[in-house]
Amino acid sequence: MTALISIAARSAWNRRANLVWMVLAIALSTALLLGIERVRHQVRASFAQSVSGTDLIVGARTSPIQLVLYAVFRLGGATNNIGWDSVQRLAAHPQVAWTIPLSLGDSHRGFPVLATTAGYFEHFRYGGDRALRLVQGRPFGGKVDGMFDAVLGAEVARRLGYRIGQQIVLTHGDAAAPGALRVEHQDKPFTVVGILAPTGTPVDRTIHIGLEAMQAIHLDFQGGTRVPGAAIAPEHLRRFDLTPTSVTAVLVGLKLRSRVFALQREIAQDTREPLMAVLPGVALDALWDVVDIAENALRAVSAMVAVIGLAGLASSILAALGERRRELAILRAAGARPRDILALLAIEGMMLMLTGVVAGVALLSLTSALLAGWLEARLGVALPVSWPGVAELPILAALVLAGFAASLLPAWRAYRLSLADGLNPRT
Repeated sequence: MTALISIAARSAWNRRANLVWMVLAIALSTALLLGIERVRHQVRASFAQSVSGTDLIVGARTSPIQLVLYAVFRLGGATNNIGWDSVQRLAAHPQVAWTIPLSLGDSHRGFPVLATTAGYFEHFRYGGDRALRLVQGRPFGGKVDGMFDAVLGAEVARRLGYRIGQQIVLTHGDAAAPGALRVEHQDKPFTVVGILAPTGTPVDRTIHIGLEAMQAIHLDFQGGTRVPGAAIAPEHLRRFDLTPTSVTAVLVGLKLRSRVFALQREIAQDTREPLMAVLPGVALDALWDVVDIAENALRAVSAMVAVIGLAGLASSILAALGERRRELAILRAAGARPRDILALLAIEGMMLMLTGVVAGVALLSLTSALLAGWLEARLGVALPVSWPGVAELPILAALVLAGFAASLLPAWRAYRLSLADGLNPRT
């Protein structure tokens, strides 16, 4: 076996000019396959960690998935809001450490607007207890004097080209919804005071304002439309009570997480207002099951990439076999048995596959190192720079074994070549 490995290595080295393209194709297939797997896991991790450190999401009674969709992912709309009295009762509960009220409904050029409190920047966590971070400016203060301050998610700032100090006008409701009327709050523009760092979560696509500001821009609205002749100038807003009457949902953090189920039951049994509380992790898992088709599509792409790479390996070896028939015939004449020829071709295929897989891992690591910052800034996806982990080793092992199996076809053909056929090849 050692002699066959040595012969296979020398033969491959003599044909290195041709084999380097085969190794490159295998490396690209391996890098793409492993890269897709890593991106798939990162997307799932980002999906599952869109909100972290929150023990309960409280909203009006609906399905848990719908509550998570509009409270976390800003998709869809709430069937009902929560009264401000219920929000205050939650905040005052002895088991509750903090609350983050969320009010949704308005938009700006296709991006959702989220009204909340200054505590949002202090308590909100994502991606395994990571805090929000500002790359420019400051968070809004939530006070009347600085009421019309806005903090932009990274994607909003990048796609719309906004900078600190720029003024923006919000749109009442979702202007992109079918049949929606485009009514803008032109008399109350907001000033961009902060831009958040990329998170890879719906925060990147959100414009954040204060709850008082959301209340202020709707003082002259009734039933979703502006009341004619009831416009209120910004300088007169201090005369009004800007306490919210209701919010869309509330994120709740507990002092003791062991009390989460007890508080969940207490909220569900409260007769003062029909509410529900869901555990974010449980609801996100259920939601991922609904959108699992995206993960299956990535897996299908990975499988096709692997099949194409293996087909290229087999076809390249077969194409080169015609040029090597005389070489194989000389080996037969020198005493090599048919099974030795079979083993020789199989070993060459294995060596090519191993070299290509190692080169593919190195290529992916190099690409990740060069593009990691760009990917996180543009797409919010962190592609780690690392050697294959425990979960990835079986994939690479299966790829090598599949390559070995693919090389058996040309090896079997070489096995059947006769000495006369090798010395006198047919045209």
